[in-house]
Amino acid sequence: MTLFDILALLGAVCFVSFLALLLLQRAPTSWLWPAGLSLAFLAWSLMAVASEGPWGFWIESSQNAWGVQIWLDLLLAIGASLVFLIPAARAEGMKPMPWAALVLCTGSIGLMAMAARVMWLRQRRP
Repeated sequence: MTLFDILALLGAVCFVSFLALLLLQRAPTSWLWPAGLSLAFLAWSLMAVASEGPWGFWIESSQNAWGVQIWLDLLLAIGASLVFLIPAARAEGMKPMPWAALVLCTGSIGLMAMAARVMWLRQRRP
C-alpha cells in the first residue's frame, strides 16, 4: 500500500466516523475542529502544489470521466454547503463576499475556515 492509498483510506475512515457522530448527535461543536481541518488540509495542499504545481488539480480533474465526476462532485458539495453557511455567516455579522472568494480559490480549505469563524462567533454570543 502506498502513502496515498493509506491517506485516502484514513480520510474515508475519519469521514465515516464523523458522520456517525453527527447521526448520534455527538458531533464536536468547537470551532477548533474545522479550523484544525482547514490548517491540516492547507498544509497537505501546499505540499501538493510544491510537488505537482499550482494547476495539478485541473490536470487531474479534466483527464478522464472519473476526474470530471470528482470535480463536479466537489463543486456540488461546496455549493450545497454555502447554501447553509452564507446565511449563517450573515446572521453572525460576517461579510460573505471575502469568504466566498476564499472558498472559490481554495475549496474546502476556505469552507472549513469559514465554518470555523461562524462557529467561533456563535460561541462568543452571550
